[in-house]
Amino acid sequence: MGHDRHDQKSPFCRIGKSTPQRQETLQCVKFIKPYERKVIKRIIIRTILALVFFMMCRPCEIKSQVELPPKENFHLFLLAGQSNMAGRGKLTEKDTQVHPRVYALSWNGKWIPAADPIHYDKPTAGVGLGKSFAIALAERDSSIAIGLVPAACGGSPIAIWEQRVYFDQTDSYPYDDAIQRIRYALKDGMLKGILWHQGESDSNPQRAGEYKGKLKNLIERFRKDLNTPSLPFIIGQLGQFPESPWDDFKRLINEAHVTIADEMDFVGFVSSEDLSCMEDNIHFNSESLRQFGQRYAEIYMEIKKHDTSENKSAAQP
Repeated sequence: MGHDRHDQKSPFCRIGKSTPQRQETLQCVKFIKPYERKVIKRIIIRTILALVFFMMCRPCEIKSQVELPPKENFHLFLLAGQSNMAGRGKLTEKDTQVHPRVYALSWNGKWIPAADPIHYDKPTAGVGLGKSFAIALAERDSSIAIGLVPAACGGSPIAIWEQRVYFDQTDSYPYDDAIQRIRYALKDGMLKGILWHQGESDSNPQRAGEYKGKLKNLIERFRKDLNTPSLPFIIGQLGQFPESPWDDFKRLINEAHVTIADEMDFVGFVSSEDLSCMEDNIHFNSESLRQFGQRYAEIYMEIKKHDTSENKSAAQP
């Protein structure tokens, strides 16, 4: 079930079965003119389906009045990149279970208990790495809660992650939306890092050569716009799937990721070694994404060990 804010009505339209209760309701308007009856019928059906969909698909948002910790104990992380950050893993029952101190910013700006899918960039959103990352940090420190701010956009090349650049696949401005959402979240917590997984869409002759410079500029832009020079930025390695061997362009993207993590302060690199893919040979499967999130947490903690700047976000909501 996706949380697509740009297509909020489409799930209702896909449900077309009639029910006895609905037919009984429609008998009340049998003396109305045919064209009026058709309009009223459509309104009634959409209303019923909207209520059913809301009750079944958004249980977390019914309980949206969550009790947040003090601002200094609410650690925020921006999730950015493309589909392997958004997550396309298949959902299981355990993915809907929540941790008492892990939250996500919903599509309409409410804090809700974090349950996959965290993202809503496309209807295919599924299990991602954000939740396991957050749980790993929350389990290390019982005094904090984690807030995930989803902003990844499936299919987005790095050139899209610039100011005022529109991306038609998600009907959004990825960079501007990410900045807007994290600034909105900052009224409740403290920004502690950015998790990044992206590069598949740049693994080609036209884009790979420019990738390193664009990613370095993006990190600097995030830090400048959020007024946090030492903001940790964690880069995840592209999938190393035997079913889809790397070519020279993927190797070039990987080299950019590794080199930037070595050259820039407070940037970490997370290995994808031994992680597996889904049937599409593009996206990490659910179990691998859970492991990947834990690896992101380990790298984040390593960065924090060497961070003497008392990294506190000075950005304003």
